[in-house]
Amino acid sequence: MLIGEIIHVALQAIRANKLRSFLTMLGIIIGVGAVITMVALGTGAQKAVQARIAALGPTLLSVYPGQAFRGGIAIDFGSRVSLTVDDADSLAANAGHTRAVVPELTRNLQIKRAGQNSNVNIVGTTPNYPAVKNYTLTAGRMFSAGENEGRRRLAVLGSAIPDMFNANPAAMIGQEIQIRGIPFEIIGVLSSKGSAGGFGNPDEQVLIPLQTARYRIMGTDRLRTITVDAADVQQMTLTMIEIERVLRKEHKIRPGGENDFQIRNQSDILATFQDTTKTFTYLLAGIAAVSLLVGGIGIMNIMLVSVTERTREIGVRKALGATRFNILFQFLVEALVLCLVGGILGILFGTFGAIGLSSFLHWNTSINVLAILAAFFFSAMVGLFFGIWPARRAARLDPIVALRYE
Repeated sequence: MLIGEIIHVALQAIRANKLRSFLTMLGIIIGVGAVITMVALGTGAQKAVQARIAALGPTLLSVYPGQAFRGGIAIDFGSRVSLTVDDADSLAANAGHTRAVVPELTRNLQIKRAGQNSNVNIVGTTPNYPAVKNYTLTAGRMFSAGENEGRRRLAVLGSAIPDMFNANPAAMIGQEIQIRGIPFEIIGVLSSKGSAGGFGNPDEQVLIPLQTARYRIMGTDRLRTITVDAADVQQMTLTMIEIERVLRKEHKIRPGGENDFQIRNQSDILATFQDTTKTFTYLLAGIAAVSLLVGGIGIMNIMLVSVTERTREIGVRKALGATRFNILFQFLVEALVLCLVGGILGILFGTFGAIGLSSFLHWNTSINVLAILAAFFFSAMVGLFFGIWPARRAARLDPIVALRYE
C-alpha cells in the first residue's frame, strides 16, 4: 500500500466514527487548553508584578519593622515598636546618599460619604509621597508641609475611591469624606497604578497628613514602613549601610546585636514575587498537564477497541498483501491525527480562555508562545506514545486468526 493510501484509509476510519473521535479528542483539547490558560495566568501575574515594581522606581528602599534576636531567641519588645516617626525624621536628617524619606502610618478604616461606606487603606504620610512613589494627581493637589504640621483634615484619594462612591473624581474636590466619623476635605485624586494580580490594589487608599493621622485618627507613631529614595542606583548598597547605621544608633542596638528592622530593595521584592508566581505557574501547569495524560490513556483505550472491532478488516488487508508496517503506520496515523487535531482545538480553547479571563474578569494574563508550542508538541508525543501499543497489536495479528474472528 502507498503511504498516501494508508493515510487516506486512516482518515476515513476517523470520519466513520465522528462522535467517538471527538469524545476521544476531548481530553487532549481540555488538557492543552488548561495548560495554556494556566501558564498565561502565571505569566500575566509575573509581568504585573514587574510593572508595579518598575513603576515605583529602581532606587526605592523599604524599611520594615522586624524582630531582634539574642542567642537565637526572639526578644519580646512589649509596647516598643521597631519603627516610629522619630526613626523617619532621623533618617531624613542623618542618612547619607538619600533623596527623600517617606514614612507611612497605615491602618484599614471605614470611610463614609453620602450614606455610602467602604473599608480602605488610610495612609498617614508626608507631602513628598506622590513624587517618591511615582504618582501624579489627576485632579486637585497634594497637601503641603505646613498643612501636615498644622494637622489639617485633608484627604487625597486613590483613583479607585471615586468609583466606589459612583462619583466623578474632579467633582469630588472640595467635598467631604468621613474617616472614622471625622470629616475630611477632599483636595486631590491620585493617578491609577493598577492591581498587581492579587498582591493588593494601591488605588484603594486615602492619603492624609502624617501628623493628622498620628494625633487625630490613629493615636500612635508606629509606622508600617519607611520608604527611602536613594540618590543613585549605583549607591544603593551605601544607602542601605547608612540606613542601618542610623537606625541601629536610634534603636540603641549594641555592636554584634541583631537588627530589629528589615531593609528591602525593589529587586529583592521583585525576586520574591517572581519566585512565588513561578512556583504557582509550574504547579497549575503540572495539574493541567495531568489531563493530557488522561486524554492519552483515552486515545489508547479507543484505539484498542478499534483494533478489536476491525480485526476482520485487518485480516483482509494482510491477506491482500498489506505488511506489518502498513498496518502499524495506519493506526499510528489515526492516533496522531486525533491528538494533533485535539491539540489545535486545545490551543484555540486555551487562547480564547486566557483572553476571556482578561476581558471579563480583568485578570492579568499573558499568552506564552513557548507554552503553546510545548503543549502542541506534548499532544503529538501523547498520540505517538499511546498509539504505539494498539498499532503494534494490530500489526502483529495473524491474518488467518483475524479472518476467522467473529
